[in-house]
Amino acid sequence: MGWSASHIFRQWIADSLTRTSTPNYGTDVPKVALYNNSVTPDENASAALSAYNAGQWATANEVFQAGQWAQGGVALSGISGTSHFADTADAVWYDAADLASGSAATLASIYGCLVYDDTLTTPVADQGMCFSYFGGIQQVTAGQFTVVWSALGVLRITV
Repeated sequence: MGWSASHIFRQWIADSLTRTSTPNYGTDVPKVALYNNSVTPDENASAALSAYNAGQWATANEVFQAGQWAQGGVALSGISGTSHFADTADAVWYDAADLASGSAATLASIYGCLVYDDTLTTPVADQGMCFSYFGGIQQVTAGQFTVVWSALGVLRITV
């Protein structure tokens, strides 16, 4: 079925609220791994199946290039302290700076990315936070690949 939308993992929210996981988003540094169209993202996946290098998110489906976009993903930046969290009367969101590869990247067949907490070990290591669909196939040849986050954040929960 492939990519069709962007979502927050339901289990990541549940685990955060029930303290099954103990994220510290003041110090944890989530990573962003790029993926091809061989995955079928599922926001209802278990914690174990949302994790980097598990289930759909196996490294066999990952798109990377040594020295340009690392296997295992690139760390989010611009998330020091609590400046990456924001809220209004109807929403809470998590934000970060846009991410860019090195200037000589050749990356093909990119459809989206997995944002996961590389610091967490409980309930599973590298639990997925959310995934973002890029709207179709993306690529770059001998240039810079950039992930531009929405003005509404990397992830957003409307309440």
